[in-house]
Amino acid sequence: MSVKELLINEDIRDKEVRVIAADGSQLGVMDTREAQRLSIEQNLDLVKIAPQATPPVCRIMDYGKYRFEQAKREKEAKKNQKVIEIKEIRLSLNIDIGDLNTKVKQATKFLQEGNKLKVSIRFRGREMAHPEIGHEVMRKFTEAVAEHGVVEKPPKLEGRHMLMFIAAKQPAK
Repeated sequence: MSVKELLINEDIRDKEVRVIAADGSQLGVMDTREAQRLSIEQNLDLVKIAPQATPPVCRIMDYGKYRFEQAKREKEAKKNQKVIEIKEIRLSLNIDIGDLNTKVKQATKFLQEGNKLKVSIRFRGREMAHPEIGHEVMRKFTEAVAEHGVVEKPPKLEGRHMLMFIAAKQPAK
């Protein structure tokens, strides 16, 4: 449940609620007004944490501090995430060794950054009659980047494009 959906203090409209004290102990089922009075005496808020329960469960806590800690946890979780991008490398059917090496260098750079790679070959005109040449080019490319990446999805002909996906190898721990 997100922080924004929690009801606090006067927003709680239920007649009776089960109350949990600030220290985590159960105070039992009581009238909502009585629970609010208890929270005001302790200079804290009454927060509805389980609205689906019967009766709903409320907790006496410092709501401002709670929201701050939630935001801090979310920020920390976001910081530890790494966004993996999919980079694309386009090859041609009659690619020369020099051009292939240039594409391999670029691909290894992408894979070392931890990104995934989409390798594609576009077949033009009569090239469609020779998909085996496309498979051969893909095989050479795969062998060249083998130490940095691993084939996630093998070459597959889809219409006029042959696609293959390569994922970065995880560093040995």
